[in-house]
Amino acid sequence: MRYVQATNAVRGTVLGTRVAVADRWWTRLRGLLGKEHLHPEDGLLLEPCRGVHMYGMRFAIDAAFLDEEGKVVAVYRNLQPGARTNRHPNACRVLELPAGVLRRTGTREGDVIVCAAGAAQEVLA
Repeated sequence: MRYVQATNAVRGTVLGTRVAVADRWWTRLRGLLGKEHLHPEDGLLLEPCRGVHMYGMRFAIDAAFLDEEGKVVAVYRNLQPGARTNRHPNACRVLELPAGVLRRTGTREGDVIVCAAGAAQEVLA
């Protein structure tokens, strides 16, 4: 699995330094199931993805749905186990982070999330 750093380009804040990219059917299906928690610097980027559920989860997360340009189209803070999000037709991926990260970084709809893989940066597109 590859890892990236996710940064809010509008606010200049780092959302996660070790974000796993789940872009295969099995890694998307498994998601965060089986994990006890996320470390503060960890996260998961599910692509493609337009909605998530928290069935079987053991901890709350934050979720930011992103469009093709990396623009945040929906934000869910403190999404609890057993909950689910709406389906977001304009989204093509979701960034899952430890609960509290989106509030701490001030991330909201309209912001742009940038992915850094190694030394190169690219918008999540």
